[in-house]
Amino acid sequence: MEKATFAAGCFWGVEEAFRKIKGVISTKVGYTGGHVENPTYREVCQKTTGHAESIEIEFDPQIISYQELLEIFWQIHDPTSIDKQGLDIGNQYRSAIFYHNKQQQKTAELSKDEIQSKLSKKVVTSIEPAQTFYPAEEYHQKYIQKKNG
Repeated sequence: MEKATFAAGCFWGVEEAFRKIKGVISTKVGYTGGHVENPTYREVCQKTTGHAESIEIEFDPQIISYQELLEIFWQIHDPTSIDKQGLDIGNQYRSAIFYHNKQQQKTAELSKDEIQSKLSKKVVTSIEPAQTFYPAEEYHQKYIQKKNG
């Protein structure tokens, strides 16, 4: 199994987009990319932690590749929007790819270049090394699935 970590706006919708994909073993929403240890949702929403609402995906690379996960990532949000997705505004909603190894970094950079070649606006997605991932509070996990039954 491998891990992939992405930030693409509110983590509820991002998790829902990946949760049902064949080859995705598990998903977890949380916070990463900032400087505060064990942040809470309230702290992240105050825009002072540096963390992004993120999703950590465990996947089977024999079933789905990291490249295929990136293709989904690019489709589910606007990578040209700075610190904003839809009505959600703030640095916690930024677009980011947190890579777990050099191969993921290279794949992410090539993928970003490919997407940029197709868009007229600048892609603002950051590509950063994965840091500590802090799981969000339990009520955020699989939120849309819980809400819709």
